[in-house]
Amino acid sequence: MSAIVGIDVGGTFTDLYLSPGGGQPDRVVKVPSTPDDPSRGLADALEASGVAPGELSLILHGTTIATNAVIERKGARVALITTEGFRDILELGRRDRQRSYGLTGAHNPLIPRSQRWEVAERMDHEGNVVTPLDEEAVRALASALARMELEAVVVSYLHSYANPEHERRTAEILRAARNDWQVVISSDVVREYYEFERTSTATVQAYLQPLVSRYAERLQSRLADGGYSAQTLVMQSNGGLVPLATLPERAANIVRSGPAAGVMAAARLASEAGFNKIITGDMGGTSYDVAVVVDGQPPVAETTELDFRIPLRLPMIDVHTIGAGGGSIASLDRGGMLKVGPESAGAVPGPVCFGRGGTRPTVADANAVLARINPENPIGLKNIDRLDVDTARKALGELGAQIGLDAEETALAILTLVNHTMAGRTRLLTVEQGHDPRDFALVIFGGAGPLHGAAIMREVGIKTMLLPPHPGVQCALGCAIADIRYDMSLTVERPTAEIDAAWTAAALKSQREEGERKLAISANDIERSLVEHVALMSFAGQIHSLRVPIQADWSPERMAEGFREVYARENGDAPGDLPVTLVSLKTTVHGERNRGGTTPAQELSPGEAVPQAYRKVRFESWLDTPIYQREFLKPGQHFSGPAIIEQADTTTVIEPDMVARVDVAGNILVEMA
Repeated sequence: MSAIVGIDVGGTFTDLYLSPGGGQPDRVVKVPSTPDDPSRGLADALEASGVAPGELSLILHGTTIATNAVIERKGARVALITTEGFRDILELGRRDRQRSYGLTGAHNPLIPRSQRWEVAERMDHEGNVVTPLDEEAVRALASALARMELEAVVVSYLHSYANPEHERRTAEILRAARNDWQVVISSDVVREYYEFERTSTATVQAYLQPLVSRYAERLQSRLADGGYSAQTLVMQSNGGLVPLATLPERAANIVRSGPAAGVMAAARLASEAGFNKIITGDMGGTSYDVAVVVDGQPPVAETTELDFRIPLRLPMIDVHTIGAGGGSIASLDRGGMLKVGPESAGAVPGPVCFGRGGTRPTVADANAVLARINPENPIGLKNIDRLDVDTARKALGELGAQIGLDAEETALAILTLVNHTMAGRTRLLTVEQGHDPRDFALVIFGGAGPLHGAAIMREVGIKTMLLPPHPGVQCALGCAIADIRYDMSLTVERPTAEIDAAWTAAALKSQREEGERKLAISANDIERSLVEHVALMSFAGQIHSLRVPIQADWSPERMAEGFREVYARENGDAPGDLPVTLVSLKTTVHGERNRGGTTPAQELSPGEAVPQAYRKVRFESWLDTPIYQREFLKPGQHFSGPAIIEQADTTTVIEPDMVARVDVAGNILVEMA
């Protein structure tokens, strides 16, 4: 029993990557997702892989269930209880605006005002009781809420990060009123100040927890019914894994688990291939996710905006998403101009050519009509043996007729628009972070990514594109190679001169022990554990803080020295006479899993690759284009564009005036000729 399987449940397809062990070759599977019950799509993928339940030692899983629930507002019906005077904190936010210009916009909070309540209580910033908790008012409110159709209640009191006793007592009263409620207290979700962000994060957790609980139960039941007894771990947004049994209490931590897995895998593959600066581009059926990785370390964001005024203050791989995927729908805007996305056809009804009821043309339909996709090989579809190109052509023709274009011209226009959108976001993200995109390699993946990577590379000016061995299931691979990870945080918000070294040492020790306790019950293949400590620090009076890597035995004075070093490195100089504030302490505990390398070196077979077939493919004009089967491409071989590469999980387009070669790990490296 040595096989490991990684599964990523996306909005359109469910991808599976199987490492059988024992020297056997890896296997990849793509099946349609099942939005009505995502666990069914996961079970379908396991069945399609052909692996016997008894052969699996681990099931590692990423999912978009939490992301979709927030975007589509399909989470639980939740009530919020907060300190008197703070009922509207979710809507006041940071007084930001949805748009830079104009005074219009819409805010759709996860909890409407009619379900938000106040009680008398107050702590100060040091955790001292200012106003005792009015327990009778809480009991009366609990009795009233018990008559409402609620699934969860979130409790978020002012300064509970310093003293959570009022939140905990309120939770006890609520559970006594109804034991079927899922009660979330903000100090359990994130032990930090910033009242708005903490309340918003706790709200996201409560909004998702009942949904994720039901999903975990269904998945556990479905796996048991199929005879699968292997331990199941789920990918978090921070790039680490947690056990399925603890998933509900960490629902907010899986909001972007799939994209995080893809970035982790891309960073590792690129590092092994010799690239220390990469841009990752993950194009699936619904979205395009882009991230910048320097020196093999994916950036981690402390706070992420899930939607307008819905911040999530939890560590997440810094991935930026736009609505551009293979299922993105093409239409005309109010001015009669062609636009693509962000609306997607999803898995159901899907693109027109998928034959599942879709009637509106998509990016996938454009690729099919231009013969960039092989119509005789519909990847991941079980309902048809051949793509319905004729119906897709008709849908594109009807759209194009409104703006004076035929079907093929419309298809080219759609690809031009979506490529320009993705290239623009890729360029902007690198420039925003102070990088020149020409210094980076593009690692492209996702079911639709390789169809568009060459165009993005050309438009952005990137010199090299790396195509992994299994780009269509890269996020599933990321799940399979991920480690266990837990993050702990504690707000301090005190000048370093006033903090005792013994206190900081005890706080870091407590965080480490908490992480190690969680690690001990998380997985059965942990090889070793690693602990990282970080201090968020600022000069007195500053709003924004800097991350300072620290050691467990550092005194507050040494932390202040480290902060000045980081500040000088970031800003060119550091004022020597300003007092330093320790904002918070953070500890990350990693459990490195026992696993082999993902890209074993192979013998080189220098020479020009031989295509397996030719077909007419539309670029600027119709060109007789060589078709290569990925399985026959050997390390050391090279070929020139235009070319099409077909494999079980995706199709790749190499544009004219580009050259490609296969490296020792089986990656395809594409460059301008």
